[in-house]
Amino acid sequence: MDGALSHEQEAMRSAMRRFLAEHCGPAEVRRAVASPAGHDEAVWRRLAVEFGLPGLAIAPQYGGVGCGSVELALVCEEAGRVLLPSPLTATVAIAAPIVASLGTPEQRARLLPLLAAGELTGAFILPNGSLPEALALTGPNDGDWAGGGRAGGIQARRHDGGWRLYGEAAQVLDGHCAGLLLVAARHGGYTQGRTLLFLVRPEQPGRVRRTRATSLDETRPQSRVELRDADAELLGPEGADVPRVLAGLAGPIASVVAAEAVGTADGALQRTVEYVRVREQFGRPVGSFQAVRHRLAELHVAVREARSAAYYAAWSGRPDVAGLALAAALETASRVTGEAIQLHGGIGVTWEHPVQLYFKRAASDELLFGPVNRLRARAAEAAGVFAAGAGGEAVVL
Repeated sequence: MDGALSHEQEAMRSAMRRFLAEHCGPAEVRRAVASPAGHDEAVWRRLAVEFGLPGLAIAPQYGGVGCGSVELALVCEEAGRVLLPSPLTATVAIAAPIVASLGTPEQRARLLPLLAAGELTGAFILPNGSLPEALALTGPNDGDWAGGGRAGGIQARRHDGGWRLYGEAAQVLDGHCAGLLLVAARHGGYTQGRTLLFLVRPEQPGRVRRTRATSLDETRPQSRVELRDADAELLGPEGADVPRVLAGLAGPIASVVAAEAVGTADGALQRTVEYVRVREQFGRPVGSFQAVRHRLAELHVAVREARSAAYYAAWSGRPDVAGLALAAALETASRVTGEAIQLHGGIGVTWEHPVQLYFKRAASDELLFGPVNRLRARAAEAAGVFAAGAGGEAVVL
């Protein structure tokens, strides 16, 4: 792998950074999260028209740009750096790849151009479990992350040649405003059921109810989605192995989420460096003290390591590498934003200061996309790091 970015990739990152610096400052972020959509729709339209962001990793035959995971990771890192509230993660990083990989030719031709143009946004609904569980990043994805128990989850049944879904999910990224819901549901009963994915249009009064929830991280809106015999369309062929398809998407999805977390860490670090340069204590800038400089240097190294891991994961596409990169990024974001709060002193925990938003984003991401220890354990298991030794004990190879 050549670790240097190409001229086109550098230009893409620079253009994205300039645009976000102009249109996504702390005041703009606060206004955006307070809107009904939870993001600035005008900014999202401009990102779609001027940068082709929603279709960056979608094939040209469907109206996309046709770039790869590395380019998407680059722009997601810039989005994380400013805590951009947008459908980027839920739609571009998660929903679009699922439709592209699992959808029938007719579904891809119908939906991907709308997603690529930014005219349609999506949300992936997992009634039980988390995204890493569905992608087999924290263990085998043959469990009940789609429901399927005696109670709870989302159940699917046939109805007049179509499908109906019944159930609810409590934490859905962008679920309150997405125009397309990708719903994981169980069909076939308790003992022999299997997981299927469905397409649900939310414009079904009385059958689809969406409520925006109060969440730790306002810049990543979440919602409760309730389905009451909602009409649904099966995504992909009926015989598709949904867990296998999702596990195959673990590499690109996790690497992009990791890159966004790296951006969050870097954004918090930059704000902290700027603060300690001007904040004085005992008649001199706080940043001139050796202990502070050492802490910042260590954080800088940690961010660079996490960035390298995220880029390599995006380039390789390997699920085990992406799981490790995601673990490193989440851990680094948590560490850096925690240190940022400490180095800002009392002002760091005030509502008015933006650094607390970075801390909340890092904490929320670890809950949504972790935990870190399970990501690493699964990657180690997949790589065969541990094997059964004499007497059944685990030995490190």
